[in-house]
Amino acid sequence: MERLAMRAGWLATLLPQGWPLRTSTLITGPGGSGKPLIGNLVAASWLEQGGSVVFMSLQYPGPEFIAAGLQKVAGVDVAAHAGRAAYLELDTSLDGLEEPTGVRLRANLVKPQVWDEGIERACALVSDRGPGVLVMGSALNLLLFSRTYGTAILDRMKRTIRDDKRRTYVFSVSSTAKKDMIDQLEAVADNLFVARSTRRPFRIFMRIERMRDVPFLPDEVEVPIASDTLEEVKEIADYSRRRVIPEVSAL
Repeated sequence: MERLAMRAGWLATLLPQGWPLRTSTLITGPGGSGKPLIGNLVAASWLEQGGSVVFMSLQYPGPEFIAAGLQKVAGVDVAAHAGRAAYLELDTSLDGLEEPTGVRLRANLVKPQVWDEGIERACALVSDRGPGVLVMGSALNLLLFSRTYGTAILDRMKRTIRDDKRRTYVFSVSSTAKKDMIDQLEAVADNLFVARSTRRPFRIFMRIERMRDVPFLPDEVEVPIASDTLEEVKEIADYSRRRVIPEVSAL
């Protein structure tokens, strides 16, 4: 199995032989435990080693916020990687998808058929060279609040996580709500990370529970991200989440 070396030293220590390509990873833990920021560190290694990243924005205001977060957390300027970064954005006002605007694609990802098409079209916006395409999505559990599509989108997520080995996936989910559904996603992922956080000061911790076909250290470690950065990101994410849940629940 092909692997990608991790740029962050602490993550390289946990994964001495690298990240397995074309696998699915779920980062799970309570709400507000900094899970998407761990994904950002993986995305940084991906971009710096010639791969492409599709950022699936469910809880954040837009690409500018995602790019700023990657700069703060990993020191990576997304603009320096032209042709290798795209954004798949949740827009519940749409019936389906809009035509891409540059590297941005808006889609009503709550609908199962749009989920598949959105990922395919977003991945077509970037290069497939090097380690290929990494699809990184945060707060997938938000889609599960839909009264009409919740069960169906869960099934579609499970199929993607379990069966699609054309590209690499890193998804984060909160285990605070819809836990029975989150348990199903955890069960089908190739790799499972568990995160938690403490307050005053804000610190995040992570451990690897399982990896597919690569050795790993199961020790819990503190993720070295400054507490003021964590607070800033959490505040924006919480605001967006409060806006998104009612919109999704209405569908």
